[in-house]
Amino acid sequence: MKTIYKFLLILTIFLVCYFLPIESDKFNKAIFEALALTKWYAREHVLLCLVPAFFIAGAISVFVSKASVVKYFGANANKILSYGVASVSGTILAVCSCTILPLFFGIYQRGAGLGPAIAFLYSGPAINVLAIILTARILGWQLGLARAIGAILFSAVIGLLMHFIFLSEEKDRHKSDNFEYGEIEEARPLYKTAPYFFSMVGILVFANWGKPLDNSSGIWSLIYNFKWWITGLFLLSLIFMLFRWFKKEEIKEWTKATWELSAQILPLLLGGVLVSGFLLGRVGHEGIIPSGFVTSLVGGNSLFANFFSSVVGAFMYFATLTEVPILQGLIGSGMGKGPALALLLAGPALSLPSMLVIRSAIGTQKTVIYVCLVVIMATITGMIFGAIVE
Repeated sequence: MKTIYKFLLILTIFLVCYFLPIESDKFNKAIFEALALTKWYAREHVLLCLVPAFFIAGAISVFVSKASVVKYFGANANKILSYGVASVSGTILAVCSCTILPLFFGIYQRGAGLGPAIAFLYSGPAINVLAIILTARILGWQLGLARAIGAILFSAVIGLLMHFIFLSEEKDRHKSDNFEYGEIEEARPLYKTAPYFFSMVGILVFANWGKPLDNSSGIWSLIYNFKWWITGLFLLSLIFMLFRWFKKEEIKEWTKATWELSAQILPLLLGGVLVSGFLLGRVGHEGIIPSGFVTSLVGGNSLFANFFSSVVGAFMYFATLTEVPILQGLIGSGMGKGPALALLLAGPALSLPSMLVIRSAIGTQKTVIYVCLVVIMATITGMIFGAIVE
């Protein structure tokens, strides 16, 4: 059987190479877009987004006990507490769908239940305060409000659905991995652990603070103008804590865990970004799929328009805040308000690169169910919203 699969794989590769349309300008442009998007991603997201996220995830796996994670996010934890905390985490972490992945890895591997972990995974990029405010200002208060309410409800509902769908499997997982807790004993007191994690989150948040669209003197502009000073203060405080509170062996263990997560996740992300760029291109540029084709299918408020918007949003890669100008252009080209909300609810929380990484963490079946739940709920919500506002 394996011989047949190998033969089919070799045959497929040969046929692809044989019929490669290198004479086509559109094909060559799509290849350029794939490489250009990957280059942009490496420059804009790896150093400032992913590296801090990897270090936070490594710290979770080393310095946060399994008992703590299981108590607050485990299968038997208080549902109101676990889902409540997970579903509003995005108000703190203004990150994209790829940056949240190392953090998701960290808490899931430490024993978090599938439901709370999925709620955290969705809410991280979806409930971004700055993005919601920008949505309301650029696309209208109705879309901004609907996005905020929808994202919070989505994270909790999708997490709960994943919990109940895989309930028996999760029980077996927690039994086999012995995710039990008694009296929690941490390696160091909370007054040391909390500022250590807070400083890393501060670096992640403020290093990636986006420039406001206008030059007003509001709080967002003020923070942006001093973002590197604020980031530097967090970095200095982190270095101080590492020298004063941590042993050399602990720092080595932390960096080792960070490296292992990076080696596991980063190749999948870069490969996914490459494919995404080939198919859909960068913002304002086309990949192999024409943007006009996409625009023609998302007008009105039909079931297909909402479903198509959800699917495109789920597979396309959105950097933080870029979904707003993209939608502004699509709405100007005739996109309905319902499909716009569907894309807003499916897009920032998912992407082809993130799907590849999620699959490596929870398996193909759970990943497919998760993606389907996001697409279905985004489609239904878009239709309801479109019917109300239009």
